[in-house]
Amino acid sequence: MRWSGEACWIPLGALDLGLGPENATSFPAPGQILLYPGGVSETEILLAYGAVRFASKVGQLAGNHFLTIVDGLDQLRPLGELVLWHGAQEIEFSRA
Repeated sequence: MRWSGEACWIPLGALDLGLGPENATSFPAPGQILLYPGGVSETEILLAYGAVRFASKVGQLAGNHFLTIVDGLDQLRPLGELVLWHGAQEIEFSRA
């Protein structure tokens, strides 16, 4: 993500989930997934794979940390670089 550092994001546009800030952070650790419920910028999901300061062109944002990847962290950087250099990739969230 060009504003935030080493992160991938899923834009959700004007989707209104009726959520406000909860456990919000601007500095997720690698493997942490944030939901930004909208407001200053569009609704989005952010996946950190390295150093991140979550922001948009209007300034710093804080997203709700709702999920942490704990297995396969060594695969996050290659995933992030794949997205950076080759564009959007398919993703699926499921319960193990």
